[in-house]
Amino acid sequence: MYLEIDGGYGEGGGQMVRSGLALSCITGRPVRIFNIRKNRRIPGLGAQHVTTARILQKMSGARVEGAEKGSTEIRFAPGDVTDLETSEEIGTAGSISLVLQVAILAAAASKRRLKCTISGGTDVPWSPTINYTRYVLGAAYARMGMHFSVDVHRRGYYPKGGGSATLSVNPSSLRPASFSKRDSNVRLVCTYSKMQADEIEAQVGRIQDELSGGGVTVDSEIRRQDAADPGASLLAYGAGKDSVIGADALFDKKMRSFDLDTDCLVCSPGVDANLADMLVVPASLCGAKTTFRIREITRHLETNLYVASKITGCRYGIGKIDDGFEVIVEGVSHAGIK
Repeated sequence: MYLEIDGGYGEGGGQMVRSGLALSCITGRPVRIFNIRKNRRIPGLGAQHVTTARILQKMSGARVEGAEKGSTEIRFAPGDVTDLETSEEIGTAGSISLVLQVAILAAAASKRRLKCTISGGTDVPWSPTINYTRYVLGAAYARMGMHFSVDVHRRGYYPKGGGSATLSVNPSSLRPASFSKRDSNVRLVCTYSKMQADEIEAQVGRIQDELSGGGVTVDSEIRRQDAADPGASLLAYGAGKDSVIGADALFDKKMRSFDLDTDCLVCSPGVDANLADMLVVPASLCGAKTTFRIREITRHLETNLYVASKITGCRYGIGKIDDGFEVIVEGVSHAGIK
C-alpha cells in the first residue's frame, strides 16, 4: 500500500520529493507522490530529482515508477538499504547539493556507508552552494550524529556546470540537538573561476567590513578554483556551541557584487531559515525532542514538517519568541530503521 503525498502542498516544489523519497527509503514505507512541483513554472521532476531517485533506488533495491524528467508522479517502494559506491551525472548545471541532501540522510539514518561521485552544478541559482553543504549542513548534522565529507574536484557554475564532487557518508546513530543561541564568530569562504582576483577580494573585504561593523568577529579565505564558466560563490557562516548559521550567495555578473544576507548572521537566534527545513527529517527520526530557533517560518519548513509528520508520525510545535520562533520536533524511533 502506497502512502499518498500531494506534491503540491506548501511550497509545492522539489522539497516534497526530496524529503518524501528520503523518508521512504529510511523507513521502508512505499510512497506515491503526485502533483510534483505543481507550483513551479515548469512542473514535474527535474534532472536532480531523477538522479536522486536513481541513487536511492540503487541503495534500497526499490521498485520505482515515473522517475523520468518532467514526470508529475512517482511511485517508490524501497527494500533494505545497503552500502553503496556509485558515480552519477546530473547533466549541465543541475544542483549537486540538492542531490547530496537526500543521499546523506538516506545513508546516515539507515546506518549504511555511501560513496558517491556526482557531476553537475556545485554553485548554481536556487540551491545551496556546495560550501554551504560542506560547512553549514555538515556542522549541523554532526551535532545530530550524522557525519559526512564532500571532496570538491571541480567547480560547476551555470550554465555549463561540469562540476564534480565525491560524497562519503559513514553509518550514524541519530541524536536530538538544540540550536538556540547564536555565536558572534563568522568565517567567509569564497571561491571563484575566470574572474579578476582584485574584484573578488574587494567584494569579500566589503562584506567583512560590514559584518565587523555589526560586532561580529570575521576571518576570510579566498580560493581560485577551475570551472568551465566564470563565476564565484561566497559563504558566510558561524558554527558555535548552540547554533549553526550560514548565508551564501553567487556573484551577480550584472551588479558586479555578492547579494549576501548579512542580517541573517547577526539576527538569526539559532539556525538560518534555509538550514531549518533541512533539520526536520533527521529530527523526525531521533526518538526525542530537537529544538531550534529561527527568525521566520518559511514555506519550505512548513512543507518538511508536513511530510515528515505524515510519514514518520512525529509531532511538532511552533512557538513565538522575542526574536523569532522556536520549533520543537518530537521524533519517532521508527521500526523501519535497522
